[in-house]
Amino acid sequence: MRAGDARQFVLRRAAAVLSAGGVVAYPTEAVYGLGCDPFNRAAVQRLLALKGRPAGKGLILIADDLLRLAPFLEPLTPRMHERVDPSWPGPVTWLLPARPETPRWLRGNHSSLAVRITAHPLAAALCGAFGGPLVSTSANPSGRPPARSPLQVRLRCPGVDLIVHGQTGDLIKPTPIRDALTGNTIRAGR
Repeated sequence: MRAGDARQFVLRRAAAVLSAGGVVAYPTEAVYGLGCDPFNRAAVQRLLALKGRPAGKGLILIADDLLRLAPFLEPLTPRMHERVDPSWPGPVTWLLPARPETPRWLRGNHSSLAVRITAHPLAAALCGAFGGPLVSTSANPSGRPPARSPLQVRLRCPGVDLIVHGQTGDLIKPTPIRDALTGNTIRAGR
């Protein structure tokens, strides 16, 4: 099997696992992430249980295109576009105003939602193969160091349905998180 064919096979398999309510680990800009279908409440609750993460904190969604995030977000103002657009696709997560109907299991106790248009080629390809955005949170139990390899994912997050092997990006820390309304940095990265 050629490398391109093998990659497409893995992406199709991962998309099938996600569509069936599974949790997938995959490389991102800095660390391995855990992802699932954001529309599937049971899958999100399972992911939160794997991490030991409180639902009230909210989660990050990644996508390969801003249109895939539209069902979750209020329209961006011109000022928000000025802040956000130059950083995407790229390794910056933005807090954007969530639509009122955005599930609480995604936004937690917040009126905003953390989102990123990823430039990581494998993470973006996974979103494309799945046909939508993915929940993206670091592959680790809450409060522990994030996984940076498939072996670390297996050791730190037993119960993941599939690990997509690949290289993480060059960031040392998980992506920075910024507030699009204020421009403030919530979490420093790099």
